[in-house]
Amino acid sequence: MNRTVRLGAVAYLNARPLVHGLSTQPLLSVQFDLPSICAQRLANGEIDLGLIPTIAYLDRPGDRVVPDVAIASDGPVASVALFTRRPMRDVRTIALDTSSRTSVGLARVLCARRFEISPTYVPHAPDLAAMLASCDAALLIGDPALFVDHRALSAEKIDMGVAWTELTGLPFVWAFWAGRPDAADTDVVGRLQAARDAGIAASDAIADAYCPGDAPRQAVARQYLRENIKYDLPPRALDGLRAYYRELAALGLAKTPDDIEFF
Repeated sequence: MNRTVRLGAVAYLNARPLVHGLSTQPLLSVQFDLPSICAQRLANGEIDLGLIPTIAYLDRPGDRVVPDVAIASDGPVASVALFTRRPMRDVRTIALDTSSRTSVGLARVLCARRFEISPTYVPHAPDLAAMLASCDAALLIGDPALFVDHRALSAEKIDMGVAWTELTGLPFVWAFWAGRPDAADTDVVGRLQAARDAGIAASDAIADAYCPGDAPRQAVARQYLRENIKYDLPPRALDGLRAYYRELAALGLAKTPDDIEFF
């Protein structure tokens, strides 16, 4: 493409391997935001491709997805969790970190299908102590969920990647690159896939640079990028994504798309 492609990426650690080296490439620009803001910037036309929460794709019929690049998990994700001081069966209120609608949608699915409860949901800033002071449980995502010391608050951490895989036997896809059909050509797609490969290879260095001077956090970040986050989008992950969309539709939370369209 002979124009600059504006990329909107998630500001969390888990996105850094996907944008490794992109900011220095010609005709690409990268800005970082919360997942929900990435989706809003894409809707406003402020970016061409957004690393958007997968639920946001349902709002944009006709958009396409960059193939084989994602932020996904197969079992423990570590950075999306429900925190509670009581058994989930006794939870009546959940404070929701609204930074990503995908995680909020998954929390609703898991409460209905996995935990069999119908709590009241309360939007809240991502502050675990304050969330647990006002509600029975809290949904926290991203770096705050990954690095928080929940034991200091006497809270149990329920990994939502684990809960989803136990429910369905499938991976969960949290985010992917998406945009209008004319937003990317084969060159841009190839560069995004190459950036993913380079980022995976450099994951330890990325983790260390993200947590400078903090060896305990660096160890957590290294393990997280190596073991928890998956960056490809194989058929089994797509099956998990379609299952999530079906679950949302069954609860009346979204419409199911005809299928996922790729660049």
